[in-house]
Amino acid sequence: MTITLWGWNCYFEAFWRGGDWKNAVPARVIAQQRKFWRIAGEFGECWAEASGKLRLAAEEGADWPAVGDWVVAEVHGADTGALIQEVLPRRSKFVRKSPGKKIEEQVIAANVDTALLVSALDGDFNPRRVERYLAQCWESGAKPVIVLNKADACEDTSGKTTEMERVAIGTSVFAVSAKTGEGFNELEEILRPGQALVLLGSSGVGKSTIANRLLGGAIQEVRPVRESDSKGRHTTTARELFVLPGGALLMDTPGLREMQLWDAEDGVAQVFADIDALATRCRFGDCRHEGEPGCAVLAALDAGTLERARLENRRKLLREQEFLRRKVDPEARQEHKDQWKLLHRSQRQKYEQRKKDGGKR
Repeated sequence: MTITLWGWNCYFEAFWRGGDWKNAVPARVIAQQRKFWRIAGEFGECWAEASGKLRLAAEEGADWPAVGDWVVAEVHGADTGALIQEVLPRRSKFVRKSPGKKIEEQVIAANVDTALLVSALDGDFNPRRVERYLAQCWESGAKPVIVLNKADACEDTSGKTTEMERVAIGTSVFAVSAKTGEGFNELEEILRPGQALVLLGSSGVGKSTIANRLLGGAIQEVRPVRESDSKGRHTTTARELFVLPGGALLMDTPGLREMQLWDAEDGVAQVFADIDALATRCRFGDCRHEGEPGCAVLAALDAGTLERARLENRRKLLREQEFLRRKVDPEARQEHKDQWKLLHRSQRQKYEQRKKDGGKR
């Protein structure tokens, strides 16, 4: 298999020609197991580990090779082993805040052209969760596509598709059934040779079943969801890149229990562009949409043209971004503290004045 079949193109070729790699060759990361990576190239496939130079230069997390990355590899021989010397600059990366208390970036998928954001049409249908994924996807540089799976288990596929189209403004939405094959002819029309796609979504939405349908065989393990709440369990335990029969590349990923955004303010703005457009018609330029007179956003709520849950989700995501910004940016953190000090000082001054006035105001 030539590297062009793994998605090598002029973007990566330009960086490769600009370096002095000696005996190294370009390779794509197609799987990862802890501190080892499965890489593929014109030499075939083999397992690789990070060189000492890379270990010193890279920080655990975003700087480590991720599935989809193109790397500079010193290959000892096909099916023997290799050392990864460096990661080539990425065209796109889908990331999230690392789970838990650590404030760091985690790369889920690198160098993907299209993100297939999978949501289920059963009891786990959740437009608010899709808005979260969309925000990070727009930030990543990849094109989002919504895939609503389990159409065979839904009595109102058309209605839920329309609802998702209102949420995912300007994004293609496909209703499919990985179980029966319904809708896959339309979905497969967007697949192009050399194009890299990643399946993203929570556990139980059917990503592995979709992967098997596109691959034409039972490659990924699948498990049933709980009937009580349509929740699923992890079946895919590692990220892995496959070549589809038509030449497109598909990355399956484990279901994400936690999807906290990372540096996605522009993505949030794009997802909620309709609310931002309404805000330009508010009477006050600094309107917070919390009861101010002449607020166009609140007027839309009253008119029923804007969902309150959508507005609240926007507020929630923006609060998360502000919290994250303060955590990673000392200047922003100090600015926030100063603002609170001014607010507290102002409130105390008002309190002292009321005491002097005998509580009359």
